Amino acid sequence: MGSISEFIERHFRHFNAAVLKDAADAYIAHLDRGGKMMMTLAGAMSTAELGVSLAEMIRRDKVHAITCTGANMEEDLFNLVARSSYERIPNYRELSPQQEEELLRRHLNRVTDTCIPEEEAMRRIERAVLDEWIAASETNHRKFPHEFLYKILRECRLKQFYEIDPADSWMAAAAHKNLPLFVPGWEDSTLGNIFAARCITGAIKNVQAVRSGIEYMIELADWYRRVSKDSSIGFFQIGGGIAGDFPICVVPMLNQDVVSMPVPEWGYFCQISDSTTSFGSYSGAVPNEKITWGKLNVDTPRFVIESDATIVAPLVFAKVLGW
Repeated sequence: MGSISEFIERHFRHFNAAVLKDAADAYIAHLDRGGKMMMTLAGAMSTAELGVSLAEMIRRDKVHAITCTGANMEEDLFNLVARSSYERIPNYRELSPQQEEELLRRHLNRVTDTCIPEEEAMRRIERAVLDEWIAASETNHRKFPHEFLYKILRECRLKQFYEIDPADSWMAAAAHKNLPLFVPGWEDSTLGNIFAARCITGAIKNVQAVRSGIEYMIELADWYRRVSKDSSIGFFQIGGGIAGDFPICVVPMLNQDVVSMPVPEWGYFCQISDSTTSFGSYSGAVPNEKITWGKLNVDTPRFVIESDATIVAPLVFAKVLGW
């Protein structure tokens, strides 16, 4: 074990710390038995630069598929090409509405303590991907949202703009591996908004150039059926929302709605959550509730680490990687 893993073994003995250690150990055991792992990314984990550890998880085959929001997908690339133009605001809680408006005037979009620069990040990626969207529209060669970005990364179309080590980009690692990626609700991301805008302005003639969320679910069902024939598939959920709810539902869909294609339930489950367990919150639902929906079974190892994912996820990854 590396020094971080040794530290966790020595100090993480009780409460959420113990759950973190137990979840990481069960993750390792799941992989050692030949299992695969679905990772889900909600929130703003890419702006939090989770790629520093997640990219190595991908390279080392500790993650076998990712479901994420459109924001997490694109924000990893924003950071890749525009890191020097980001601004960190440690006192963000103290900003007045007028100071927030000043950030808007400077085209700095704030995510908690970090401002993403519109021109250097968002527009730079737009210029790279717009030609691909137009070509798909004109040739009717439709792709999923992530496939356009994978193509750009593989062709090194952004390399001249790199401002961080690409080894710290999880999207670069995923593109290199051709990692299965599922992006539900892509329409509410910055690039999704831009795609809609370009359809409205007429730059893109065919709105169906980008494949849909329903098609993502069908693709996910095919992936789950193929992989689960030989391997138990685990589910590591960072945050909640659509990034988690979308993929976990593929099991009851296949077993209860398709019916003719039965599959095993998810074989491992861990969620890092800061959501209150109350008031019908999906993000705050305890894992046992998922048994009633046919997502998990009574024997599925289940963990909830109630803490900040920006702290917890890199520690879990470090333990899994043996750092």
